[in-house]
Amino acid sequence: MVAASETATIPRRPLIGIALKVMSVAIFVGMQSCIKAAGQVPAGQIVFFRSFFAMLPILAMVAWQHELTTAFRTQRPFSHIARGLVGVTSMGLGFYGLTKIPLPEWVTLNYAQPLLIVVFSALFMGEVVRVFRWTAVAIGFVGVVIVAWPNLTLISGGDLGNDEALGVIAVLCSAAVSAVAILLVRRLVYTEKSSTIVLWFSVTATVVGLLTFPFGWAMLTPAQTGFLVGAGICGGIAQIFMTESYRHADMSTVAPFEYTSLILAIAVGYFVFGDLPTIYTLVGGSIIVAAGLLIIWREHRLGLERGKARKLVPPQG
Repeated sequence: MVAASETATIPRRPLIGIALKVMSVAIFVGMQSCIKAAGQVPAGQIVFFRSFFAMLPILAMVAWQHELTTAFRTQRPFSHIARGLVGVTSMGLGFYGLTKIPLPEWVTLNYAQPLLIVVFSALFMGEVVRVFRWTAVAIGFVGVVIVAWPNLTLISGGDLGNDEALGVIAVLCSAAVSAVAILLVRRLVYTEKSSTIVLWFSVTATVVGLLTFPFGWAMLTPAQTGFLVGAGICGGIAQIFMTESYRHADMSTVAPFEYTSLILAIAVGYFVFGDLPTIYTLVGGSIIVAAGLLIIWREHRLGLERGKARKLVPPQG
């Protein structure tokens, strides 16, 4: 969790970066499994536990880096709060969906987020997206429709109260809102340290989660409390590992390993929760992963081309 200017001095060690990314993905799946195991808990209550207890490992990391006294210092508090509100909305929708649908299906539908980032970047940030990436996005959305189709057809049949159908809609909405949150983070990283962004978000999400208490929190059993506390701690540790992975390797190098979460989710879903992935999840998930990898590859190629241009064309003035 360092400022962008500091990362330039850190030697690139791709294998360490990949290892940290895979570890973060595995721990995130562990977090999701804890939330799933906790059962039917209100989304706001899950958000509180996830955010509050995530701060414990994050604060320990910040203290170890001797940044504890400056971690919350910012000139853009309202930008952090806006990012936090958008992020916590995505988190709440995602957690609601996680309590309603199998873990492999939940993970697969969340892969819609990078596809939506491409769309929103073109619409709202003026980024140039050409035919190759638009094609990859279109292919990815075909995969999303395939995964969601069995549940969405329940709605077309008039079963609006079906929990799994509502869960699918919540996850897709979560992916869309999360894409907006990523765009807000992109703007913050130009002036803010990673530790500042993470801590402001954790505090905002904790406060928002706590404010849902009057709307009815569940009386938790000791096991449920343990699962939710574990989810929060796992979330904080996974966030640290993910951040550290980008210090040691380029994003285009480690990003493809995000898709190992589908393999882990299928294994956990089967051995822990008894969920068998459907043919829709396997086929649609494969299409989404292929589209995501195409986008990552294209982003990597564009990055190389921009880097060559910067080397060839000296800065003016």
